[in-house]
Amino acid sequence: MTKNRVGLIGFPVEHSLSPVMHNAAFAALGMSDWLYDAMSIPPDILRYGLQEPRNHGYIGLNVTVPHKEAVMELVRPDAIARAIGAVNTVDFRNNSGANTDADGIVEDLRANGVPIADQQVLILGAGGAARAVVYGLARAGANLAIVNRTKSRAERLVSELRSAAGIDGIALMTLEEAADWGMSLIINCTSVGLHPHVNQSPWTHGLPFPQGVTVYDTVYRPANTALMRQCVARGGRAIGGLGMLARQGALSFKIWTGVAPPVDVMLRAAQAALENTARSRDENQIEVKD
Repeated sequence: MTKNRVGLIGFPVEHSLSPVMHNAAFAALGMSDWLYDAMSIPPDILRYGLQEPRNHGYIGLNVTVPHKEAVMELVRPDAIARAIGAVNTVDFRNNSGANTDADGIVEDLRANGVPIADQQVLILGAGGAARAVVYGLARAGANLAIVNRTKSRAERLVSELRSAAGIDGIALMTLEEAADWGMSLIINCTSVGLHPHVNQSPWTHGLPFPQGVTVYDTVYRPANTALMRQCVARGGRAIGGLGMLARQGALSFKIWTGVAPPVDVMLRAAQAALENTARSRDENQIEVKD
């Protein structure tokens, strides 16, 4: 049977959960003629890495780090992708580029019952993930402030989103200033706390953590980050980023297939894969110690 092929390009992609998520959704919907795979493409052959799947009949691709910005020059990005400055979904049928990350975070916050409109939301970080999150939450009516270790990078993010999307009124703060700002939601868009540095947190040690806030950590490996533990210890609610991954993936799925996939199936498949990976890692560590 000829497969309708879609996939992921990035560097590296070996530990990506996207194939598991998408193929679980295809199976649940009886779409046996669809297949999702992943290809590790070094940055110096990105153009070739994009052309070859197209030449071999792929319908589209997801794009992950470090290619999200560079691929903008090779496709026709839509308005959202242009505003964010990155593409994470390519459709070869019209050579279009979309970015589903912004809607992914907003949809997952809403699915978890987290209010957005008129809320004071602190964004930690000013990289690619932060750009998508700021765009999505600003359009959803949040009042935003950004904390980033390098202030000039945060200033550039604010300036570019103002120019590209008319988004204004974003505050820049130090973490010490933010601690007294009175936010209801903190979103971590940095990689601090990502495995294997599981005991690191973007919230400075010794700085009092706000009482009773919600933390959304876009890091999902590990499932319970140091920042999330800090939040819960102060009576707050902590949410990991796996839901954002599943929901941005579901939006890509619909772009390619025209079908809205079962997000719960994608989320369960991703969760099971994460647990299996963690179990295998723990077993390997035990073997090494022995």
